[in-house]
Amino acid sequence: MFGGCLRSLVRGLTPSYFATVMATGIVSVGLAYDGRRLPSRCLLALTVAAFVGLVLLNAWRLVSFRDELVADLVDPGRGVGFFTFVAAADVLAARVATSAPGPAVALLVVAAACWLVRGYAVPWTIRRADASSVLASVDGTWFLWPVGAQSVAVAAAVLAVVRPGAALPAMAVAAWFLGAALYPLVAMAVAARLLVHPVGPGDLTPPHWIAMGAAAITAVAGAEIAALPGSALLDAVDPLIRGTALGAWILATWLIPALVAAGWWRHVTHRVPLRYDVTWWSIVFPLGMYAVAGSRLGTVEHLPLLGQVGRVWIWVALAAWVATSAAAALHVVRRLLP
Repeated sequence: MFGGCLRSLVRGLTPSYFATVMATGIVSVGLAYDGRRLPSRCLLALTVAAFVGLVLLNAWRLVSFRDELVADLVDPGRGVGFFTFVAAADVLAARVATSAPGPAVALLVVAAACWLVRGYAVPWTIRRADASSVLASVDGTWFLWPVGAQSVAVAAAVLAVVRPGAALPAMAVAAWFLGAALYPLVAMAVAARLLVHPVGPGDLTPPHWIAMGAAAITAVAGAEIAALPGSALLDAVDPLIRGTALGAWILATWLIPALVAAGWWRHVTHRVPLRYDVTWWSIVFPLGMYAVAGSRLGTVEHLPLLGQVGRVWIWVALAAWVATSAAAALHVVRRLLP
């Protein structure tokens, strides 16, 4: 019975499950910046375990349920979930960059390659599908595309501190600009979907929080690049990156009340039940990234208010992580036990 339930779980494993790694890893990073070493290390251990476990489960799915995996890859809506692997690997790389630079570089290289391959595949999958069905599937999950690019920028910039040279800063700058360019493109697609198709309570799902997370990680990546030692390349782009990073933090701040109001309208006004699914982690990750954005911008740009917001907000993110983890554990137990 247990084996059958596990096989069923693997068969239906969605690409977006690496969001659990993203969320756990970024809360670990935020706690580390706040000087909370013990809880940060505990969450780091969970991040590594979750990442390894999901890689093994996806390998199992590739061997035993290849058709389902391929169907996810070519589906425009579900396929963007594979960017969670990219961001998960990069968040883990950034977290262990100082203590384990070798494995961190390996994670960055794999993540960057996967982002490129998956990113070039997005237009191809859209072209193969019906335009109206693609537009109907567009939601906040699509912001994982720029999130993936900015996660590469973050990991490359953090690693550039411990691995000096020209390659990593150049990678960070290139990935940052690609992510910054993709954000408005995805935002226009999401806006078009909301304008063209009627929006009901069932449509305002947790992945729309990724819009805030994408803005926050743009701020984090910008702060990490701005903190690097000067060079001809970095000096040329420094004013633009610094200004855009601060603007991205302001955008993320502006989005939070709107997203909270959307959740209230969905669950309180229209009484949509709160039932756990993997998309809940799409709320935890942006909350953690927003905390890190405040901490890093506050330090790099000498803005104490932003730093204070980051120090307070990491506890909001941790509380969301604890609640989501408890709901996830209960969900897994109910599925696996007869």
